Amino acid sequence: MEEILADSGIQTVLTGVRMPRMNAVMERWVQSCRRELLDRCLLWNERHLRHALREYEHFYNEHRAHQALDQAAPLRAVPNPLTDPAKIVNLNVRRRSRLGGVLHEYQHAA
Repeated sequence: MEEILADSGIQTVLTGVRMPRMNAVMERWVQSCRRELLDRCLLWNERHLRHALREYEHFYNEHRAHQALDQAAPLRAVPNPLTDPAKIVNLNVRRRSRLGGVLHEYQHAA
């Protein structure tokens, strides 16, 4: 099997023997990527796939809320909560679509 992969230019990387969470983290990311991106896109070729994966990686790390991080993204801190009732009533939120509307980023308008 390794010879077939090597002929295709794919390098085999072995996982640790006693590291059960190593695969769990990647499986969770792949599951999220598949559910949120790949199941909703028609990809034309490898170049389009790579572009979509780069966009999803940026979205995942900088904008997507993660439950384990208290609704923050890995590369972005949680914004300060709005406590002024006037600001809550007149909330102005902007949406930015990525990948033709498959992914959406939301932020407060300045």
